[in-house]
This record gives sequence, C-alpha cells and structure tokens, in this order.
Amino acid sequence: MHAPESSAPSRARLQRAPAKVLATRLAEWTSQVTFADLPADVVASTKLRILDVIGLSLAGSETAFGRATRAAALAMAPGGPSRLLGTGERTGAAAAAFANAACAQALEFDDTHNESIVHMSSPAVAAALALSETRPVTGRDAIVAVAIGNEISCRVGVVAPGQFHRRGFHPTGLFAPFGVTYLAGRLLALDPDTVARAAGICGSCAAGLLECWVDGTQSKFLHSGFAAQSGISSALLAQAGVTGPPTVFEGRFGLFASHLPPTVPTRLDRIVDRLGAHWESRNASFKPYPAAHVLHPYVDALLRARAQHGIAASDVERIDCPVAEFNVSIVCEPLDEKLAPASDSHGRISLQYTLAEALHAGSLGKNAYASQSLRHPEILALARRVRYHVDPEFPGPGRFKGAVQITLKDGRVIADVQEHNRGSVENPMTPAELRGKFDENAGGILSARQRDRLAGTIDGLEDVDDVSTLVELSIPGVLAGNVR
Repeated sequence: MHAPESSAPSRARLQRAPAKVLATRLAEWTSQVTFADLPADVVASTKLRILDVIGLSLAGSETAFGRATRAAALAMAPGGPSRLLGTGERTGAAAAAFANAACAQALEFDDTHNESIVHMSSPAVAAALALSETRPVTGRDAIVAVAIGNEISCRVGVVAPGQFHRRGFHPTGLFAPFGVTYLAGRLLALDPDTVARAAGICGSCAAGLLECWVDGTQSKFLHSGFAAQSGISSALLAQAGVTGPPTVFEGRFGLFASHLPPTVPTRLDRIVDRLGAHWESRNASFKPYPAAHVLHPYVDALLRARAQHGIAASDVERIDCPVAEFNVSIVCEPLDEKLAPASDSHGRISLQYTLAEALHAGSLGKNAYASQSLRHPEILALARRVRYHVDPEFPGPGRFKGAVQITLKDGRVIADVQEHNRGSVENPMTPAELRGKFDENAGGILSARQRDRLAGTIDGLEDVDDVSTLVELSIPGVLAGNVR
C-alpha cells in the first residue's frame, strides 16, 4: 500500500505550478483510458462493487431514513428520466443519483478506501446508473466510468490521510464529489478542459461536516448522495458553459489550502502519480459488517474468540482494546456518546457499543443496531466494560488492525488479533461472500430469482448493451430487463 512518506514535501513546494494543473491532468487521463486499459482485477472488483451498492441501496430504501430521502428526491425533481432503485419511481438524474447513493450508505455498509476512508463506490455507482437512463451507456462504458470515479476519489483522499476526520470533515463529502465529476464528464463525453472546469465547480460544494456525530442524527448518510448529485450537477454546469477554477486542488484557496492549516504536510503529487499504472482504488475494502470500517478487525477478533471459546456476554469481566491514536476521536470518544448511542448511526461509530452488541448477539448483520438493541440493558452494561488504550505500535490510516483481550469472570484471559480487516486487499472477501451479502441486503425487495438475474447480468456486464437494464432488474416483478 502506498503510505504517506514521513519526509513529505511542504504544500508550498508542491504548489509550484506544474506544466498543467492537476485537474486538467486528471481530465486528460479520464478522456483517454479505455476498457482494455483496465487491469482484469479492477474490472472484476468494479463489477462486485456495482453489485454491492445496488444491494445496499435496496436495503437502505427499507429504512425510515431511506424512505424520507427518496420522498425528498421525488419532491426535488418530480418526473424525469432516471429511476429509484427498487421502485422505478422517476425523477431527475441528479436527484435519482442522490437518493440511490444516500440509501446505499444508510447502513454504514458500503465499501471504503482504507487510507483516505472515503466511501467511493456508492456515489459512483448511483451516478453511473442515473446517467445511463439519460443517454446510451454500455456495460463497458459503466465499468470504465465507475473505475475512474473510484480511482479519483481515492487519489484526492490520500493527499493528507487522517487529517480531515480530525477536523470534523467526512472524507466522502469532500473527495467523492470529484470522483463523480470525472465519471460524469466521461459519460457525457466532455472534453478535458470542460471537465477540469467542472472539477473547479465541484470544489465549491466541498463540505461533509460531521457535527451529526455529536447527537447521532443522520446527515452523514447524505454525503454519498450529495457527492453523486454534486458531481453530476458540476459536469452539467460546465457542459452548459459555467466556469470553475481548474486549480481547485493546488490553488491558493483550493481544497487543501482552505480545509487544512499550512503546517499539515500534503502530498498533492499523489493525485496524478503513476496514473493508469498504479490503481489506488485496489486498496479499498468491502464491508462484512454495517459499521465504521476501523471497527471491523475488532469485531472479527471478538467473534472468533467467542466461537472458539464459547464465550457468553455474561461471562465477561472486561474487554481491552488497543487502538491507533487517529481512531480515538472517531470511534472511542466522547465516552458518553459511545457507551449509550442515541441512534443507530451513533452506534455504528462506537467501538464499545459495537463490540457489546456483536458479542451479545454473536453476529453483526443487516439488522444490527435496531432500536431494541440500542436500549437493551445487557448490551449497554457490556459496552461499559469495553476499554481502549492508544497503542503507538498500531498502524495509522491505510491499514485496519484490531485486537481484543477478554478477561472473564472466572479469571481466564483470552486474546485475539486481526492483522488486516476482512474485505481488504490483504484479507479479501470472496465473490461468494459478497453474493451472500447482496442476497441479505436485497432480499427484502427482490425474490431469489430476481436476485439471480440481476447478479448474473452484473457478472457479465462487459457484454451488456444498455446499463439501464440494471435499474430495470432492481424493480420487483421485472425479469425481462430493458423494458422502458
């Protein structure tokens, strides 16, 4: 994994004007890359990410958040060419992308790039599907566009990994809009100069505030939706002639200069380093659990120890967890918020609560963090027995490692370590596991036969003539596909 170097050049040094600004260099690459240029593993993982996001969007649509978000999207743009996954209700392309992407993040279950912690696939897939209903998009077009969008979201995110969460910004809200802008530029066949201007427009939308972590409200789940909406809107604005600064990344008031103090080292060169040869998006992880990704190795270690030693929640005196320092403000503190989450969104970012529910239930799946679980006295009591301490040997952003030391009431001490989170490039989930996850998430909307048809179509996506078929196949009762 390409980790930040300790001797990172200063921001001022990196900002000495290159021959072409970074946004233009990205735009030129995205206009030239072809399906044949994509490595086979990138093609395969992109198809799995499309499958994953569609399943997650269907699962999210069943939640109160999903229903409200979809109602708002339909009110924003009633009628239109693009449809909501699972229902077929029509709205504008940007509004459909917004709703489908937001639903895909509603369970905190969508894939994440390890180093930047950006959720890149939910906005990219939602945007590609929405645009596929406005113009001809083949399966190969969609794979290239999603791969491009994911790659650029990750590359912008690794300029200063870990620094944005510290300041209360959600990386998805900051970086994924750029990935979608380039994705949309590709599908709209915009020239590189226009796409670079679109990136400049997109920079004006950079936000992603995480104040919702204080009270457990839901606005974080909208960030994937806003990313999809902003990227499409920025590309359409640039296509219509609106201008934006191509120096949006390295400029005096660009993304990094405006959001980070000058003392923070940045690696702007990583945005374009080895484009096409090094695929940063390979370092993104699928999620086996609907929780903050940094919690996953702890859940794996805990559930393994539970299974191997027959541990019950009532047996536990305490659970001790070493953590990397950058994770403390994300999943460990403030204690009162983490020990008694106010909502499911609060619980999904709590080390203490998540381990307590996982140990109590023996699993952590689609239906975790239910209201009755969040109020369960035994789970809440166990959460108070989960402790953490900062271990300077634990890795920083880029690698998710977890460990638990479980002290039982009978005096026994059981320890387990997970070196790499399951779903990462070092410890991948299998296609069969991801298909099982899709079946669980889509099962409330689609029959087994419909899921088979949709999954099979995605598996052969490079041979599909019209990607809007995937939207069609997400609607209950539809099996023929491509019936508009």
